[in-house]
Amino acid sequence: METLIGAVYTAREGPPPVDLFIYHAPTLARLRTACEQHQNSDHAKTRALGVELLNDRDAIFQVVRHPELPLTNNEAERALRHWVILRKLSLGTRTATGSRVFALLASVIDTCRQRGFSPWRYLERAIADRRVGQPLAALPR
Repeated sequence: METLIGAVYTAREGPPPVDLFIYHAPTLARLRTACEQHQNSDHAKTRALGVELLNDRDAIFQVVRHPELPLTNNEAERALRHWVILRKLSLGTRTATGSRVFALLASVIDTCRQRGFSPWRYLERAIADRRVGQPLAALPR
């Protein structure tokens, strides 16, 4: 794993001279073999890790194909944290529709903020447009 992580960091400094996925195929194959050997382990955590790596292998090692991707989902987790806390404080939603509306509003608000636009102005305009039958405006760029 350290070899793969090191290769990803090196590739971020400049284009790698070879396709990392092909170059590290033997390492990935050894890791897969190890996971297959441990997927039936008596140790629960070892078994769970082996199974997870086998099941999600393509997603986990996508970073070897695309070194520009983050190695972890920490940034995404941090972005969601305040929404999760708000949901817990408000005791959640009562319906599937309410959950969908909450998720959509959170997404619109975060997207507008990331693009340097007021989410409240966008929502105000979107609601006003829909009240008079206009189509929903695209999120600001």
